[in-house]
Formats: sequence, C-alpha cells, structure tokens
Amino acid sequence: MTIARTGKIRTGFRTITAIVCALTWVSTPATAARASEQPGTRPMMAFEIYNLYKNKSWQWDDGAGHMTDAGRQFSAWADGEKGESWAEGRWVISETGLLCFNATWHSKQGSFPAKSCFSHRVGNGTIYQKREPDGEWYVFRHTEARENDEASKLISADLVSQKRDSIKTALGAEQLSKQ
Repeated sequence: MTIARTGKIRTGFRTITAIVCALTWVSTPATAARASEQPGTRPMMAFEIYNLYKNKSWQWDDGAGHMTDAGRQFSAWADGEKGESWAEGRWVISETGLLCFNATWHSKQGSFPAKSCFSHRVGNGTIYQKREPDGEWYVFRHTEARENDEASKLISADLVSQKRDSIKTALGAEQLSKQ
C-alpha cells in the first residue's frame, strides 16, 4: 500500500510480494474492519449476531430477507429495476462479527449465486454495521433504539415466504409459456 501511495516501484520479487501483501490487506474484510474500527468497539460475537437475526425478516426498500433458525435458511424477494426476483440459501456468521447471506437469486434473466456480507461491531450498547467489502460504518442500532435505526427493520415475522412463492410461481409460469 505504501509503495502505491509513494510511487516507489521496484522490480523483482520484493516488489511483487509487497504488492500482493498490500492487496491482501486491503481486500480481507477482517483486516479492513480493524483499519477503520471505531475506538471503544469490538467485533460482535457469533451468538450476538445469531440472536439479533434469528427467525426475523429484514425489510428493505425493495423487498425483504428472512433468516430462519432451522438450518440457518435464508430466503428473500426483491422488486428492483429488472423486475421481481426471489432467493434461497443460507445465512452464516463468524466469530469476527461477519454475517453473510449465500443464496441463489432467480429472475426473468435467469439464476445466479450471490453473497452479501455485513460486518458488525458493538461499543457501549451501540451496534455498528458495514457492508463488505467497501461499505462505510454506520449505526445499525443505537444504545437506546430509535425508530429510524436500520435494526428497527428486523421484524419477528416471516415477511418473505408468501411473496417469494408468488414470484416463484409467476416466473415459473412465464418460463413455461416461453417454451
């Protein structure tokens, strides 16, 4: 990283090693989080993240995702620029404060795997979140929860299954009619 900033470039093995190390440092979520962590915070533990998300739906502007306890299943739906889509997969958490959704999304354009990850830190009761790898840290939930906290969009109900199944049926019927 210093090499790129100062512009000092050498040829040979040492330069390549330095560049590889710098790129690894920049692209690793755990180390990137350390570089920009807030003073007085720590990564959330896996059980804390689990208790925050289990059996809840996360409402989004254009859809929702649901994280079930059983088998750590993740399902979602979205209605974006390219139309409606649905997803199924798993949600995984780490001891370094990372939550990831690994799912296959289905739409008119086809199916594709996707992985979305979020880092979590906590300090004095405030939870911070950052989308990986390039997001910015923001308050996910204040010590005293506020109505506009992102965490207030976590609902203890299944807001996904019915809509997902509806989209799934509509896309299936549309694909059959094209054949």
